[in-house]
Amino acid sequence: KLVSIQLGIGYAVGNMSSKPDRDVLMQDFSVVETVFLPSDGSTLTPAHHFPDFRLKTYAPLAFRYFRELFGIKPDDYLYSMCNEPLIELSNPGASSSWFYLTSDDEFIIKTVQHKEAEFLQKLLPGYYMNLNQNPRTLLPKFYGLYCIQCGSVTVRVVVMNNVLPRAMTMHYKYDLKGSLYKRRASRKERTKSSPTFKDLDFKEMHDGLYFDPETHNALMKTLQRDCRVLESFKIMDYSLLLGIHVLDKKPLTRAGRGDSKKGQKVLYSTALESIQGSVKDPEPVADDDTFGGIPAKHRDENLLIFLGIIDILQSYRFIKKVEHSWKALVHDGDTVSVHRPSFYADRFLKFMSTTVFKKAHSLRGTSSKRKKSSLYTTKYASQEFLSSQKEKEENMKALSMNNLDESCKLRSSSKVTNVCFFYCSGDRRDSASTIALDDALPSHQSDTELDVYLVRIAALPVVHDLPDPAPTTLSYHCL
Repeated sequence: KLVSIQLGIGYAVGNMSSKPDRDVLMQDFSVVETVFLPSDGSTLTPAHHFPDFRLKTYAPLAFRYFRELFGIKPDDYLYSMCNEPLIELSNPGASSSWFYLTSDDEFIIKTVQHKEAEFLQKLLPGYYMNLNQNPRTLLPKFYGLYCIQCGSVTVRVVVMNNVLPRAMTMHYKYDLKGSLYKRRASRKERTKSSPTFKDLDFKEMHDGLYFDPETHNALMKTLQRDCRVLESFKIMDYSLLLGIHVLDKKPLTRAGRGDSKKGQKVLYSTALESIQGSVKDPEPVADDDTFGGIPAKHRDENLLIFLGIIDILQSYRFIKKVEHSWKALVHDGDTVSVHRPSFYADRFLKFMSTTVFKKAHSLRGTSSKRKKSSLYTTKYASQEFLSSQKEKEENMKALSMNNLDESCKLRSSSKVTNVCFFYCSGDRRDSASTIALDDALPSHQSDTELDVYLVRIAALPVVHDLPDPAPTTLSYHCL
């Protein structure tokens, strides 16, 4: 099966190289080319030592454009896909897909179901438009979609970029959705030599990954744009595949990389190249070979982060709506992974920005000292002002209370106007004037003195003679 896939992809790419370059048209996205490859060969196909099979190539011109956009030359693509046997990878997810890696670490081949292949082909026009606007993206980079039919067996595969370079040891791997419902690695997964953990595991094992402000802004900007694109396509249930390499833990390993020692060859394929903005390269480690990882910190550890959004071929179709409704009956509907696209995107971004990716603030202590100094100055000035009013307040206290009683009696008659009572106690702060006075008070000022001071301000105007308007309702405004 694997060799048939390699042979079929080799034929499809070679056949496309003979066709002249031209602009991609709308109808090119819906094209499906079919060719039969008998074992004896034909005038169009080479002979081979495998059973006869049929090859379908989806939107060949469109995918050729995507490969050119990322700087993949046909010869390099053929060499990566067909030169050596593919490496089978384990699947940590719940899907039935199989994953294969090319020997040079460049491409992932994933088996997909008929509905997923159909959905990807419908997605291509919007995907084409998005890549033209944002070649720097954490979304999967699709390089080809093929179908192999051999007897009664049908296998559909999509070729994508490899997010986690095999030559870099991943001390931690996570599949994150922003959901907490049953989002914990299974016992079987934990027994693996390199397990893939999930959201609840991350919260228990890490208290956030810290980036410098420029890198953090670029990363979050890219995630926000990508999530809005997925939301516009009504896509949900995607994940962030996150790999963490601890620089201080173990030396880099280079098994299986061949002669490619300066990161992946595909343009914008590494994590650092995929995020928005001009982010500085990390400091040299080992022999300047970071494989495009994003520098980060966790406590006292220096890290390299590798990441990408995966599993985007799940649309919010009827079956997913039913799945969400059923899960919502037995658990909190907002925490399950399956959800409407807009809510899913918002929850995903919130989890990434508050729990996973955090901004390092090197000047936090300086800012705090300035704030305390400013607060002390304000309190000191206000203390001098209030102490100068102390004697006046003692003399006015009785007068203020008498005036208040008299004003209440006046306003309980038929000749009543609006009365405003200003009251402040404890932490209640509903008035701009109250906030200013409360913040200005020194810490040893008593609540009683504050109450009298505010009542005096409110009560002074009521000692004036009042006109004789029509009776109105007595109103109390507690601020």
